[in-house]
Order: sequence, then C-alpha cells, then structure tokens
Amino acid sequence: MLYNAEIISAVAKTLSKFYEGRPIPNLVVDPVMIAATGASLLDSSAIGTLIDDILPLCHILTPNVPEAEHILSSKATEAKLGGERSFYGKIDSLDQMKLAAKDLARLGPSIVLLKGGHLPLYKSNGQALSQELFHSMETDLSFEIEEELELVDLIWDSKKEVFTELRNEFLRTTSTHGTGCTLSAAIAAYLAQAQKGQKGPEGIDPIEAIIKGGGYVQSAIRDGLTVGHGKGCLNHFHNVVSRSIERPTRFNPQPLTSYLLKACKDDWTKYTCHPFVQGIADGTLPKDSFIHYMKQDYLFLQIYARAHGLGSFKARTMEESKAFAEIVVSIAHESKLHIDYCAKWGITYEEMIATPESMANVAYTRYVLDIGMTGNLLDLGLAIAPCLIGYGHIGKRLYNDPKTLKGDANPYWHWIENYHDADFQNAVKRGIDNLERQCNIQQPSAHRLKQMEEIFRTATRLEISFWEMSLNK
Repeated sequence: MLYNAEIISAVAKTLSKFYEGRPIPNLVVDPVMIAATGASLLDSSAIGTLIDDILPLCHILTPNVPEAEHILSSKATEAKLGGERSFYGKIDSLDQMKLAAKDLARLGPSIVLLKGGHLPLYKSNGQALSQELFHSMETDLSFEIEEELELVDLIWDSKKEVFTELRNEFLRTTSTHGTGCTLSAAIAAYLAQAQKGQKGPEGIDPIEAIIKGGGYVQSAIRDGLTVGHGKGCLNHFHNVVSRSIERPTRFNPQPLTSYLLKACKDDWTKYTCHPFVQGIADGTLPKDSFIHYMKQDYLFLQIYARAHGLGSFKARTMEESKAFAEIVVSIAHESKLHIDYCAKWGITYEEMIATPESMANVAYTRYVLDIGMTGNLLDLGLAIAPCLIGYGHIGKRLYNDPKTLKGDANPYWHWIENYHDADFQNAVKRGIDNLERQCNIQQPSAHRLKQMEEIFRTATRLEISFWEMSLNK
C-alpha cells in the first residue's frame, strides 16, 4: 500500500536502481486507492506520482472499476494521454471496461487486469446491475435479485492486442476484505514460481498466472471467514482442506440448499410449477383429483412422520434428536389440519385410512425410508427435503402471486393458506437449518456432493410423480 508521493517515489527509485538499464520483470501493481467502504487509501496529491513513476515500470496493473475511473479522470492522465484517450466518465458496461483498459495500458503497463467486482452483470443479457441495486444488495441481506449475476474480470494484453474475459459467479458474501491485495500477490507468486524454472527459463505465461490467481481468490472468497463485525476476510488456506460447498455466510446462509435447487433446476420447476399446482392456484383442478390427492397425502404423512422419527433415532446428539422430534410434532399438527380439512370435502378419517396406497406413494415413501435406513442423517435429510422445501415454496408463491385466485372463489384457497402459514414456514426453516448444519459438519467431497445431489433429484422426481398420480388418477 503506497499512501503518498514520497513512498511511491522511493519505491520507484529503488526498483530502478536494482534493475538499472534493463526492464523490471513481472512487476505487478495493485493501485490501492479506494476501499470497499469508499474510503480513500491514497493521498490525492500522490496519484500523479503513481502515474509518472510506477505505471511505466509495471508489467501487470490490477485496478478495480472505481480505481480505474480515478486514474483516468486525473490531471496526470489528461496531461500524459491528451487526445489519445478513448474513455471518459463512468465505467458502467463491459464495452466501457474495454475502452478504459486500453487507456490504462497507454500509461505504461503491458497488461491491464480490470477487475469487475464492483460491476455485476446480468448473465442473461450482459447488462450491468445499477449501482443503486448493487449497494442495496451489499447492505441489505434480505434484498434479492431474481436474475443470475456474474462478474467479468477483463484482461487487456497491449502487446498482443487481445482481450480475455474471465467470467465468474457473483458471490454474495461479506468476506471480501483484502481481495485486491490477495489477487495481485497471488499473480506475483505464480509468476515467481515459474521464474524458478517450473515452466522453463521464460517463465509462466502472465495470462495463465492471472487466471490461476483469480481462481485462487474466487475459492478463497467462497470459503471466506466471518470474524467480528463488518467485512470478513478471505480464507487464504482454503486449498489446504478443499470444500465442495462453501460455509454458510450472512449473505448465503443456505449454500447447500442453493446449490441443490440450482443443480436440479429443471426438475424443481416441473415439481413446484406442475399443472396440478397451477390448477390449485386458479381453482381449475378437478375436484376428484384433489380428493384422491388428499387421501394419498394423509397416507404419505404417516410415513413422512416415521422418516423423521428415524432421523431422531439416528441422531448422535440431543439437539439433533430434538430437531427431528419437533418436525414429527409439526407433521402430527399438519395431519390434524389435514383430517379437519378433508372433512369439509366429505372425506372421513375412516375412508382415508382404508384407502390403498398408490404405487407412486409406495415408491416415494419407501425410497425415503430406504435412504434413511442405509444412509446417514444427511442422506435422510436430503430425501425428505424436497417435500418440506417444495411445499414451503409453493405455499409462499401461490399466496403472494397476483394471478392466484384468492378467497372463497377458489375452493383450494385454504390449502394455499395452510402452506403459507407461519407455523409451516418455520418448520421449513428448521428443516433447512438442520440440513445445512449436517452438511457443514460433514464437509462432503465433490464426489460425495454428486451423490447427495442425486438423492435430492430423485426425491424431487418422485414428488412430480405424486402430482401426476393425483392428476391422472
């Protein structure tokens, strides 16, 4: 961190002294000027010295978007480039990043890595997220963006006149303290490794060093540490013990659940937006289909309670046993509501328990019990999760969707209300919390994660079959 002109000048003179009459190899410069909080980390009078003394010596320059804007808007840049400049103003798109990177390279660096961490882009169309929304996401943990976002780190190689775009998932986390410093240090370390002969006398390709450094930092952010208050720090030792799923953070408290819903997106959409569900939403579902579903669902709930009882049996701590037991009590409460609700449809308790289980019901419930018996507590949680989480999502979505037919006009409105109810939503949260806790304890390998994903996907497909069974009875 070079705060003032005196320090910058001293560093430039020392470097020139050691490499007098020859180029300085692999000098990586991170122009630390503005903190993530917006605080200035460089004396305003020092920017001219940085541009005049350091940038002509450096091989790779690694500014973020605010720092690039700061450099390019300075009087020193104006004096140095004059009419050769192609960029003016704010960087608010990938095209603007390209123009800015070219101008930065004209100040001396051979390669410019313009980091896009402050400029998330919509994955669908490449448009930049507005700064207002970006700051809302940074400060409000409950603020959500429906569309997927990505970050683009842009490399401009001025010698070869080639752009390279490094695209990464936008990670919502507070563990970003020291990201820029870590990245520049990682790039320098990869370059230094090669200088020792690991890739021959010419050293590693600088673009490869940037890509490797970026991968290291992305993983360090994903597995970041939350310490005290404010911004957390990167986990620089993440590669000592690798994780297939990041730790829960304030921005992403449910990393396993998020991963599973994304990995099984197509099946999850078929399940939660099935024609049976849409028929409940608009009141057009045939009543015979709903009655058949209600009878089978009661039988399902009996096995579902047993599955959670199995979880309580397999638990190794009192806290875990209690968590599963509480869900059994919640299912018992749901079953009582189920009986009362069925009575309004003319379905007696005796009629329900005398109903033969459908093959779809048998397949689903015995799969859950089989996974619970042969697997561990996390496997069981994965097998029962699609039911709990899915009904929670469906209840919340249908209740809040303006297209849903609400009130007495919809014969299924009370069903929707039951699954939107705070008691049920709290049960969903407890189930997810328990799943995340088990995953964080076990820290599954990449291979194990794929097995877990398959359990969740199979249970989700069995939920789809349950709707199909009811719709096509």
